[in-house]
Formats: sequence, structure tokens, C-alpha cells
Amino acid sequence: MSGPHVAYAVVRDDPPVVLMAEDLDVLHRALAVHFVAQTDPRRVSEDERERLQAALLEERWSDAVDAWIRHSGVAVDVHTGPVLTANDLPEDLIGAQLQFAPLYNGR
Repeated sequence: MSGPHVAYAVVRDDPPVVLMAEDLDVLHRALAVHFVAQTDPRRVSEDERERLQAALLEERWSDAVDAWIRHSGVAVDVHTGPVLTANDLPEDLIGAQLQFAPLYNGR
């Protein structure tokens, strides 16, 4: 599977949030803007607030996200993967491909 790739995150909050971006850097920036920067300053210590602010101002997006995860306890799963299109799964070949899949050949 070649072609374009995306980066995506599942923020395991209540409710869960899924973000998709063109690459990891953009994804980390989005997480920093939508989650880290939205942190209520009254809910963090002054030291932690200064650490989060410094990471954001210095554009150390992944550091800011990492610190936010440790502070908030909200798990964030980050993944990258290919963008699949109909060309990756041509309908006229699906049947032929399936008959050679392990499900059809193993016992």
C-alpha cells in the first residue's frame, strides 16, 4: 500500500475524540491547540502551567501533548497509516484475492 499517509489520534476522553491530520507534526499541533491550550489554569500547579505554556510558545507540540497527557490522565493513541482508495481494492479482483486468503486455505 503506497500513496498518501495520514496521522490520527484517538483522545480517550468522555466522549472520545478522533483527530486526523496530514502528518504527525500537524497532528501534534492540533492536539496542542484543541486540548493542551484549553486546559483550565486553575486545575494545574503553577509549575505545570508554566511548563505547558513554555512548550506551546516554543512550538514543542509533542512535549506539550505529552505533559498534558501526564497531567490530565487522558490517554491519547497516535497512529499513522495509508489512505486507502477504491484503487487499492478494485472490485473486479476482490473475489480472486479472497479465495487465496488464509481464511479460505487454512484448516
